[in-house]
Amino acid sequence: MKGPRRAPRERLDDVAAAIEAIARHLERGGLDDPLVFDAVRMRLVEIGEAVNMLPDELLASEPAIPWRDVISMRHKLAHHYYDTALGILEATVRTDVPELAAAIERMKRSPR
Repeated sequence: MKGPRRAPRERLDDVAAAIEAIARHLERGGLDDPLVFDAVRMRLVEIGEAVNMLPDELLASEPAIPWRDVISMRHKLAHHYYDTALGILEATVRTDVPELAAAIERMKRSPR
């Protein structure tokens, strides 16, 4: 198993908590604020890390989510942070994060 031993449910909770944190950060200001930008970026890194630790069988239960892209974004944000485009972060937060939140909630309700 990759990383510290944590149950998939705990990893799903980590993703949900990071999504909630993103919403709280955005209540403080827009992504044009460098502090909000950095805070949201770090939460997206957390999401990618947690998703990377989820079992493939669980991820397969939500095929509409591009899980490999979530993980790839984590790598880009963590290792190429200086090259993060505001527009990409805005689109991710506006479009992808709500879809991810809904998928995570469905996965948490699943009897797995």
